[in-house]
Amino acid sequence: MVSTAIGCGEVNEVLEQLTEARRLAADLLVQFTKAADAANRAVMADTDDASVAFAREADQATQAVQRDTNALKAILVSLGYSDETHTLEEFESAYVKYQELDRTILGLAVENTNLKAQRLSFGPAQEAVDAFRNSLEAVAPSAPADNWRVKALVATAIAAVREIQVLQAPHIAEADEAAMSGLEKRMATAQAAARSALETLASLVRPASRQELAAATATLDRFIGLNTQIIALSQRNTNVRSLALSLDQKRTLTAACENSLHALRDALAKRGFSGTRR
Repeated sequence: MVSTAIGCGEVNEVLEQLTEARRLAADLLVQFTKAADAANRAVMADTDDASVAFAREADQATQAVQRDTNALKAILVSLGYSDETHTLEEFESAYVKYQELDRTILGLAVENTNLKAQRLSFGPAQEAVDAFRNSLEAVAPSAPADNWRVKALVATAIAAVREIQVLQAPHIAEADEAAMSGLEKRMATAQAAARSALETLASLVRPASRQELAAATATLDRFIGLNTQIIALSQRNTNVRSLALSLDQKRTLTAACENSLHALRDALAKRGFSGTRR
């Protein structure tokens, strides 16, 4: 005589359901791991295309997790496996929180604002600084007595712009808003010093050098515009924020989900032919 867990069904049907439940439990763990891994790769990706591709991969695995969960729950209820059903519900509860956080993380990751800021800093901003330096180094004093002043002002302007450039990297990497504000104040001070040096130079250089000075001023304007873009992207901090969430809150929720899935898989492995534990 078979157990009440089997009811009026055939033994073979129960065995098939148990086998399918074990398969689904194993696949559920695999799909969850795939989803978590793809989401982590989206956070670590160094291009927009890669971030989007990994986020799409995570979404596909997430859909598979939901399908497996629904199918497995129906079988566990049919078999009367209350303990395993409760364990699956524990996973579902943790997984809801995991998904909410993961959506936030993936939304931040695909924006890639820190990477975009970095590209601007290392690309167009670097080119503007070099052009600024080249223009200023070509100016000549209007009188020999002004030579030392011109050289000093040129050096001051170049150093000020270089300081802004150097401060971009720590700003992009910084997570604390107060620290970023401090860096921005230093940038503003350096910008004022550069503009002041250019204004003073205008009265000291030869007329023939005013073209180079005008070019330097235009290049400074372009650089400051780029720096404004870099700061705005950096303040969004999407890469830094997504990584911090992945390493902190998501790690805890991932562990909770995995623990439930491992417990469920192990419990089903111990089920005997009668539907009771061996």
